[in-house]
Amino acid sequence: MGISLTAAALAAALTLPQEAAAAAPPQEPPAGTVRLEDVVVDHRRLGDAVRDFVGEVGAPPRRRGLARWQDALCVGVVNVRRDIGQALADRISRIGLDLGLEIAEPGCDANVLIVFAEDGAALADAMVAEHRRAFRIGIGGVDRGNPALRAFRTADRPVRWWHVSVPVDSESGKIAVRMPGDVDPVTGNPVAPRIFVFAASRLTSQIRDEFNKAVIVVDVDDLGGVNLAQLADYLAFVSLAQVDPDGDTSSFDTVLNLFDNPAAVDGLTEWDRTYLTSLYRVAGGPVRRINPHAQATTMANDMARRWRAQQTTAETESD
Repeated sequence: MGISLTAAALAAALTLPQEAAAAAPPQEPPAGTVRLEDVVVDHRRLGDAVRDFVGEVGAPPRRRGLARWQDALCVGVVNVRRDIGQALADRISRIGLDLGLEIAEPGCDANVLIVFAEDGAALADAMVAEHRRAFRIGIGGVDRGNPALRAFRTADRPVRWWHVSVPVDSESGKIAVRMPGDVDPVTGNPVAPRIFVFAASRLTSQIRDEFNKAVIVVDVDDLGGVNLAQLADYLAFVSLAQVDPDGDTSSFDTVLNLFDNPAAVDGLTEWDRTYLTSLYRVAGGPVRRINPHAQATTMANDMARRWRAQQTTAETESD
């Protein structure tokens, strides 16, 4: 859709040693681990908990809404043993397929690029320094801005990610904002796209936010006791959703807590799966809601409905 991952950034990643990562043996969760869904006992508490979870996890660009993948998903994993990279790409693609996404054919141009490094901060800093416009496109509302980019370059994190999303006219499939370099072929003057509104609404919009690319850097030295299956699910979540790296999810049973307590996290949890399902499978939304607050409310309401349906089914089966 007009923006692509730079070959030079990929080349910079490939200069690091190829045998940098290895999978740690799986660990069993400690006895007595309590999962949040087991202690939700009434609808009010469930609604509050879901709203809190959505608020902590979601991190769209300022004044924009939650994005999801619309183009075929193509996962590239570099600077790691081929079998490990293939296992990660296959797992992320499988989760995307379960959410209804199209998976691109082998040999596709990666729109999710996962790079392993011995020093994640140094690699991220070098990639941004050399190709800043690949990360900050030059227009507002497609990424989380300079403060978040500084954190991507310098923060001490085992995994760091950078998402770019674009507003798209759902009727035409075209980008709905003027991109750098968009000019009239006759006059050479800057030109903005025309949006033809077919059904005006105060609740929904025909403009939706779509992922364009994701760059994820994995710091091998900070993986600790995390095994390959756990890491794959963690990378899947941050590949498929705009996740706040500073969100406080400590009170939820989520894969996002992986690096705080690897022994207590098997992989994607019901909280995670319900979040992703609500993001991708709610008809017309939440990405079609007209403002971010309405999107978050739609997400939370749908998640709560799914939880209640699961609870009812479990109670029926136990009778």
